[in-house]
Amino acid sequence: DCRVGWNRDHLTDAVAEERALEWSLTGMQDVIAQLDLDRPADPAAAFSAVAEAVWWTTIIDARLIRQYMDLYDAVLDAHQPAQQPMIEGTLAGLRFVRNQMSADGQGGFIEPPASVGDGVAVTATWRWVHRPEPPLSELAAHMQPWVMTRYQAYEQWLAGDSVGQVFQRAGGFLNLAAGRVTADALTNLR
Repeated sequence: DCRVGWNRDHLTDAVAEERALEWSLTGMQDVIAQLDLDRPADPAAAFSAVAEAVWWTTIIDARLIRQYMDLYDAVLDAHQPAQQPMIEGTLAGLRFVRNQMSADGQGGFIEPPASVGDGVAVTATWRWVHRPEPPLSELAAHMQPWVMTRYQAYEQWLAGDSVGQVFQRAGGFLNLAAGRVTADALTNLR
């Protein structure tokens, strides 16, 4: 609540903020769409494409939470009750990936599908792998529950699913939420 309030109090130019959100959304949409086209030469290339999609997705998610929490929650609440934990869990799992990527380098988060007809699968068909629990002893006590919650979300909502499925869920929700922000901004201008 404190971060949301601070960000609202420090918005300088609402039009510029809206344009930045639109630009970020376009970037996210482009990298997610590219996952359906890229045929990576090796695991490092696949991981690089996925890492970029993780970065764009989590940046937009964070921006919406910090600056437009009421609209974000309204869009989430408009989904079926059974879908809400899946959306929240998918985004929390992607936050776990983002935070672990910097510590892990390649991280071993994805693997190619078991069978590929032509030998090279598009990145969207790669799968999120199950991961061991992260070492918590190196973290401050107050950070341990935060990391564990995101790890559990990763295991429940990402591990075993295809990269494409996960980004379609996350991107679909973020597109709706950002659209609501834009529509609300246009209404306020009138």
